[in-house]
Amino acid sequence: MTIGMLLMLSIYAMLVNNVVLMQFLGICPYLGVSKKSDTATGMGLAVIFVMTLATAFTWLIDHFVLIRFDLVFLRTIVFILVIAALVQFVEIFLKKSIPALYRNLGIYLPLITTNCAILGTAILAVQKDYSFLVALVYAVSTGIGFLIAIILFASIRERLDTSEVPEIFRGVAISLISASILSMAFMGFAGLVRM
Repeated sequence: MTIGMLLMLSIYAMLVNNVVLMQFLGICPYLGVSKKSDTATGMGLAVIFVMTLATAFTWLIDHFVLIRFDLVFLRTIVFILVIAALVQFVEIFLKKSIPALYRNLGIYLPLITTNCAILGTAILAVQKDYSFLVALVYAVSTGIGFLIAIILFASIRERLDTSEVPEIFRGVAISLISASILSMAFMGFAGLVRM
């Protein structure tokens, strides 16, 4: 793939086919951790990190173990186990080696284990038969798209907390309405890149 095609894939993964707003993956952390911009940013950065590592490891396992030994039917369960083990390993490594980063990301790492956007990205990267480099670009771009979506949504929610919202719409109702409007806004990127 050329650099131009990789750039188009990045724009496609970040904006046109955003993992949260278009594919509806990772909705739980999107709604649950987006009450404040700083926590949303921490979660988004942790997702980029784990999504990239998980896609790399699952791609390698898929191509060098599952496909080679005709075990593709185990793909989903193996990917789940790899992601869970990877998150645990990263958590232990950060706790021992980089305590400051662990304190910043530590609370988000366990949440990432159950984030279906991580699993969905890893599965899509192998189903679309991407090369290793393209799969990594796709994973990083998808993670950045998650970060963009969660920061935008956190900003909207912070603004709504200081706004006069009719009582019937306060709380979860206005959050879901805002998320749907943000999703419709991202539909405007649909003609930007064709993949």
